[in-house]
Amino acid sequence: MSTAALPKLVPIAFLTVVLVWSTTPLGIVWSSETVHPTLAVLLRMLIALVLGIGILLLARIRLPCTATAFKLYSFSAIGIVGGMSLSYFAARYLPSGVMSLIFGLSPLLSGLIAQRLLNEAKFSMMRISAFVLAFIGLAIVCSSKLSIDGGSWIGLVLVLIAVVLFSLSGVLIKTVKINIHPLASTVGALIVSTPLFALIWLTFDGSFSITSWQDRSIVAIVYLGVFGSLLGFIAYFYILQHLNASTVALVTLITPVFAMILGALLNNEAISQSLIIGAGFVLGGLSLYQFGELLLKQLRLSRHSHSLQDRSNK
Repeated sequence: MSTAALPKLVPIAFLTVVLVWSTTPLGIVWSSETVHPTLAVLLRMLIALVLGIGILLLARIRLPCTATAFKLYSFSAIGIVGGMSLSYFAARYLPSGVMSLIFGLSPLLSGLIAQRLLNEAKFSMMRISAFVLAFIGLAIVCSSKLSIDGGSWIGLVLVLIAVVLFSLSGVLIKTVKINIHPLASTVGALIVSTPLFALIWLTFDGSFSITSWQDRSIVAIVYLGVFGSLLGFIAYFYILQHLNASTVALVTLITPVFAMILGALLNNEAISQSLIIGAGFVLGGLSLYQFGELLLKQLRLSRHSHSLQDRSNK
C-alpha cells in the first residue's frame, strides 16, 4: 500500500475506530470474567503483537528505530498501558456502557492538556459551558452508581485516571513529527507496551489457570487482540496522523451510545433513568464543545446576511 493512497482510507479508518471502540468495553468485561484482568489484557496484546509483526514482515513495511520513533512509541504506550490496564480493573466494578460514557470525556480533557502542551487557545465561554455541562452529566452518572453499589467508586476512579492517561497520550503523540506507517506505529507501540503488561501481570497475579477459563472470555480476548488492539490501533494512529485532534475526538460522541445499547442487549446491563439523563448531559456537552462555536458563527453570518439583504431591499 503506497503512502500516497493512504488518505483515501480516512473514512474507512474512522468507521473502524467507531465500531471497535463501541464493542471494546463489552469485550473487556467479558474477557476478564473468568480470566484475571492483567492476564486478559496481556494475552490480548501478545495476539496483536504477533499478528502485527507478521503482517509487517509480509508487507515489508519498515519499522523505524530512531530516537524520534521510540519517543512516539513511548507516548503511545502511556495511553495503551495506563489507560487499558486501569480499564480492565475498572471492568470488575462498572458496566461497559458507563465505562464508554466516561471515556467520552476524553475530548474535553485533551483540550485542557493541549492548552499546556500544544499552546492551543484557551477555552472560550462556549467550551467552558460545554465542559461544565458534560461534568454535570458525569456527576449524575457517578452519584447514581455510587448509591447503587458502594464498590462502584473504585471503578469510577480507575476509569477516570485511565481517561486522563489516554487523553495525555493522544496529545503527546501529536507533538512527534515523524512520517511513519500506521502499522509500524502500532507494532512499535505494542513492542514497548507488551513487556509492561507482562510486568503488571506478574505483579498482580502471575497465575495461568486455563481450566477456569470460559469460552466467552477466550473469544473476547481473541477478538480484542485482533480487532480491538491491532486493527483498532492501526485505524486510530492512522486517523491521528491525518485528522486534527478535535475531529478524532468525534468518535467519543458516537461510541458511548452504541456501547450502552450493546451492553443492555448482550450483557443485560441496566440502563437507569439517571444514566440516561447523565448520558444526555455528557453527550450534549461534548456536542456543544465540538460544534457550538461553529453553529454560533454560522448563526451570526446568517443574521448578518439577512441584515444586509433587508438594507438592500429598502
